Amino acid sequence: RHRFLPPETLRHAYDDESIPIGLGQTITPPFDVAFMTEALDPKPTDKVFEVGTGSGYQAAILSRLVKDVYSVEIHETLSKRASEVLKEVGATNVHTRVGDGYAGWPEEAPFDAIIVTCAPRKIPPPLIEQLKEGGRMVIPLGGRFNQTVYHVTKQNGKLITKELRPTLFVPMTGRAQREAAGTQEKEKP
Repeated sequence: RHRFLPPETLRHAYDDESIPIGLGQTITPPFDVAFMTEALDPKPTDKVFEVGTGSGYQAAILSRLVKDVYSVEIHETLSKRASEVLKEVGATNVHTRVGDGYAGWPEEAPFDAIIVTCAPRKIPPPLIEQLKEGGRMVIPLGGRFNQTVYHVTKQNGKLITKELRPTLFVPMTGRAQREAAGTQEKEKP
């Protein structure tokens, strides 16, 4: 985990807590990374989509367990740093880009599994569309200080949701944040 942190926070690298990584974002505590990874039930043949690259730590963990990870980060600075660190640690099957995770990564969909490392109030419809039939999603949902991690399975085009545990993640920004604030902008064609 220390490879994914800013130098000034290294002394906290293995504390089981969120650590700031810049731009109001944090690296997820190790227990939560392990919990969400296990809940996702990754398979060696999986193509996984991650919303919120952040430091790249979650993507690096998944890279050892699945075929490919596609990860989107809304903050260009964080995305660039994560890409560099992922390359340094040999996570060659992690593909990153800058963008709003709300929209998913339609060019690479569908995905066997989706993991979200920021909390929208509700599941973004594009993520549902990009999840394969029989696919799994692990996502924290809720307001700033009242969130729950859910396991979601897509069966016959419908979502089967299971509440897993209370949690606290940074809120999803971009379109999800605008919708939560009631200021959704018109989509551009």
